[in-house]
Amino acid sequence: MAFPDRAPASHIAAGSIRASKPVVCARFDDAGACGKRIRLGIMGGTFDPIHVGHLACAEQVREAFGLEGVIFMPAGDPWMKRGRGVTDAEARFDMVKAAVADNPRFDASRLEIDRCGKTYTVDTLRALRAHYPENVELYFISGADALQHILEWRDADEVGRLARLVAVTRPGYEIDDARKRYMRTHGGIRHVSMFEATALAVSSTDLREKVRSGRSIRYLVPQVVADYIEQQGLYREACRPA
Repeated sequence: MAFPDRAPASHIAAGSIRASKPVVCARFDDAGACGKRIRLGIMGGTFDPIHVGHLACAEQVREAFGLEGVIFMPAGDPWMKRGRGVTDAEARFDMVKAAVADNPRFDASRLEIDRCGKTYTVDTLRALRAHYPENVELYFISGADALQHILEWRDADEVGRLARLVAVTRPGYEIDDARKRYMRTHGGIRHVSMFEATALAVSSTDLREKVRSGRSIRYLVPQVVADYIEQQGLYREACRPA
């Protein structure tokens, strides 16, 4: 599928348009081609907007689990957030692409936003598993609060087979032993690794509200993302339901 024919509104958008599109992402499309066993992180989310908490978490998980890199996967049409209002996928991708550009161990993928229909994690992991050779081990990174509800996800048992799950804890959220036993018993989710990241009390919801009310988000998002939000006039008004 070709990239949309859209004029770039800023240098960020221009950088996200490529003459030829990789299958997953430019930096890690050929991961594992040499035959060496590697670990590759997949960080899914709406990223509306991406912020320093996302980036710090990904870097800490990458280092702790010995990941070759982390691919940020902005959701196209997240089924769990339908009716709540989500910013245009192209804008969210542009922000993610800009935010990770200066880290050679990070990249952004269009895989979910280019796929038609609702976004389901299992479909993404199936596509990744089909693309990468068996010597590439996938690590799906998500907040512990989201993974507590993984049994509500489509084909949750297959999600657990396709990738190892890394549940990142933050203040107020933790998967207790009873919940982990329930996940294994009822959903076949056998490999859930808990990881406590350095607490960064930043949330996309709060950031959108700050912009709406005219407050500063400096140092809470990369400056290039703050500039994009300002240039595009994002979050000035409440998002319409997707």
